[in-house]
Amino acid sequence: MQIIDNIPLFVLIVLCLLLGLAPFVPEPHIVEKLRMLIQGNLRRPIDIFDLFYHAAPFVLLVIKLIRLKNGAPPQ
Repeated sequence: MQIIDNIPLFVLIVLCLLLGLAPFVPEPHIVEKLRMLIQGNLRRPIDIFDLFYHAAPFVLLVIKLIRLKNGAPPQ
């Protein structure tokens, strides 16, 4: 968890905006993959990898925010 504590919050926010939402047109990739997951169409390995790839910044940001709320030292 120390690795996550060492990542600046600003960097995680930028990663969420750039990597998490790219490509922006016609819709963010994470939205497309989540829609596929809900509809049950997320079957190909590349689509599953893509979901994890675009969701990773959001997961790290949530973990960082939870740790900051529970008293981890801010960076």
